[in-house]
Amino acid sequence: MLKMAVLVSGGGTNLQAIFDAIDDGSITNAEVSVVISNNPNAYALERARQRGVDAVCVSPKSYETREAFNEALLEKVQSYGVDLVVLAGCLVVIPKIMVDAFPNRMINIHPSLIPSFCGTGYYGLKVHEAVLARGVKITGATVHFVDDGTDTGPIILQKAVEVKQGDTPEILQRRVMEEAEWKIMPRAIDLIANGRVSVVDGLVKITEAEEGNKE
Repeated sequence: MLKMAVLVSGGGTNLQAIFDAIDDGSITNAEVSVVISNNPNAYALERARQRGVDAVCVSPKSYETREAFNEALLEKVQSYGVDLVVLAGCLVVIPKIMVDAFPNRMINIHPSLIPSFCGTGYYGLKVHEAVLARGVKITGATVHFVDDGTDTGPIILQKAVEVKQGDTPEILQRRVMEEAEWKIMPRAIDLIANGRVSVVDGLVKITEAEEGNKE
């Protein structure tokens, strides 16, 4: 059973998508061991409590230095003995010590088709504002492993979403979540939980399902 720590900063809609996918069998062989937020008021923590999952706040404001916060965050994640760290709307800059501790065992969901509209400064509504300002016709979401860069790790899954006339950043954000994020994040977790994802020369390889367990 794959044990996960899910890191969140806000409402936790991607977290809920993970819970729902576990319930309906879209995610198998995996469980959420802990939900951690940098924000004590994040509704994602309430989602975890309602489910009986440990809900923990590790806030930078509680520590004198960023280094102390980074160490405390890593220590808390490691204390649960998790196999995979899932960044599901986490706005904290993940420290190198955590990336090093979970090589190719930490995944992130980004609301665009990487390498477009990603990197430093592209988060939340800012991504969708940039998409609309550029006038692209297709956007989407990407699940990728986390490395030392910003949105530069090996790509696991992507899904395209149409940009429609009249879209606002908020409308587009919702469509990308519903049509892409909430589908490919659970899918990526299921693939990883069932040993079907590997990284070879910096690229993700996904193996076919075993005979007798075809999807």
